[in-house]
Parts: sequence; C-alpha cells; structure tokens
Amino acid sequence: MKDRTYQSIIFDLGAVLVDWNPRYLYNKVFATPEETEHFLEHVCTSDWNEEQDAGRSLAEGTELLVQQHPAFEAQIRAFYGRWKEMLGGPIAATVTLLEQLKASGKYKLYALTNWSNETFPIALMEYDWLQWFDGIVVSGKEKLRKPYPDFYQLLLDRYAIDKDSTIFIDDNIRNVKAAEEMGIETIHFQTSAQLEEELLQRGILN
Repeated sequence: MKDRTYQSIIFDLGAVLVDWNPRYLYNKVFATPEETEHFLEHVCTSDWNEEQDAGRSLAEGTELLVQQHPAFEAQIRAFYGRWKEMLGGPIAATVTLLEQLKASGKYKLYALTNWSNETFPIALMEYDWLQWFDGIVVSGKEKLRKPYPDFYQLLLDRYAIDKDSTIFIDDNIRNVKAAEEMGIETIHFQTSAQLEEELLQRGILN
C-alpha cells in the first residue's frame, strides 16, 4: 500500500470528526433509554432525518412527522428545536489526525457529508477546524446524498480530484461500499486509533 501515491483525502464528518447523536437529547427528554430507542426507531427515524439531509426543509420534515405521530408532537419538534444538544463535540483524536495531515502540506483535504443545509452552519460556527478543508460538499445544499454516486461525483468534479490518488473515510459501510464501487479506495472508520493505524500502513502518516 505504501507504493501508492495519495493526493486527496476525503472525510465524512458525523461519527468520524463530529460526535453527533440524537440520544444525547432524547435521553433527557424520555424517562428511560427504552423509550428513546423506540422513538428513534419508529418516529424520528434515520430515514426521516436523511430526507432533511437530502434537502427537504426542517419545517416540512417536522410538520409531516407531527401529522403522522401527533402524540409525539413536542418530542418531534425538539429534534430540530434542540438540535444543538445532539452535538457531543469534536472527536478529538480524529481532529488531531486531520491537523497532522493538514500540517504535512502533502494532501488536499475534503469533506463529503450528509447534513442538513440548515443545521450545518451551526457546526461551522462551533468547530473552527472545519476551515482546514480545501472543500466541503454538504448534501442538504446540493440536494444529493451518500450513498448515491452522483454525490461523490459532484465532489470529484468540483475540485478536479483524481479518484485514483484519493482515499475516502466514512463510518457507514453503506457509504464506503458506494465509494468502492466508483473505484475510490476507502477506509471504513471504526475508531480514531484504527484510522491512524491504517493511515500509517499506507504511508500517509509517518
């Protein structure tokens, strides 16, 4: 792997660099973890949230769900009304790796994220290290999202990225496999330590 020359590194953000988890909020809203899990599995589901990540407005997504589950209106409105409480902060060890990559001056750094265009500005204000990227493509702004190939291609085209000298890092195996199908080398992120080891093996970090 060390024989390969890398020029660009593409990061996912959520669960790789940013600790975002709706349980941080809903474990305060509900009395028991079981109630939280039921709500996130059957009401404010990941599929529903991804529609906002893909460009549907927060207001539209919220009203749709309130109509479907009126008994949970207050809890549904809290999803975006108290969205900031879902942020657990940066994943410090991964941010340190990002800083090392930036400091090396060897690589172009990009982010490809499934994120609502209405909430992403909050992250930009919270985390100054997001300015280290040479480009960030946000699904909510583009109205495309992972794992659809057009979203990956948009990033490649916009920044003239050579996919043969690129590595893509994401915690979601669905998104990783989609990148692999496009011929992009990947790292399936599990922990910061595991990511560091894989970057060392490839000679990307020394």
